Amino acid sequence: MFTGLVEEIGEMRRISRQGEAMVLSIAASRIMDDLKLGDSVSVNGVCLTATSIDTGMFTVDVMPETYRNTTLKTLKAGSKVNLERAMAAGGRFGGHIVQGHVDGVGTIRSVHADHNAVVYEIAPENKELFKYIIPKGSVTLDGISLTVVKTTASSFTVSIIPHTLGETVLGYKRAGDTINIETDILGKYVDHLLHYRPDEGQDGGRTEAGSGISREYLAEHGFI
Repeated sequence: MFTGLVEEIGEMRRISRQGEAMVLSIAASRIMDDLKLGDSVSVNGVCLTATSIDTGMFTVDVMPETYRNTTLKTLKAGSKVNLERAMAAGGRFGGHIVQGHVDGVGTIRSVHADHNAVVYEIAPENKELFKYIIPKGSVTLDGISLTVVKTTASSFTVSIIPHTLGETVLGYKRAGDTINIETDILGKYVDHLLHYRPDEGQDGGRTEAGSGISREYLAEHGFI
């Protein structure tokens, strides 16, 4: 588990591709202090496992599922990436619960200044994500814990302070670039519980939208 507080910006040194599988070698400094083989590292919001460690560099494998559903496939040698080690059990919880399990990719639709902040408008490729994205709620973009400012039918905005721009890869992002999106895990659990039926469907017992809690269901079970 992560908190969405980026520890440092790393740099891609080498990328090996074989079909939809990748091996990434990433240069870093701060997170190398206690990084061990098998440790989890968030790379642009994607939870990956350190498979080798050298002086000032570590390597991770990217499997096809991750390749297909994240922006990691667009990385090149020299690309900058956000890095965060997994949260220590006794650490300060400064962001929100981040799993490093990307829900989808979005495109940066616009970037504009708002006094001392910079506002990014993001358009998710999968519109289903909007049921988990609410104003003043939490969202993770490329591994950064952020607060949603507002939503529309096709996009949402976040407001970035200068410190975040300077300490993360958002400072390198422009309109048209893509970004990894992870929605709030709490919303996903609530949605699943409201629609779960153990004896119906093949998708983990999940029923179609709209078939969850209803007035009739509450009355039948003595809630009203």
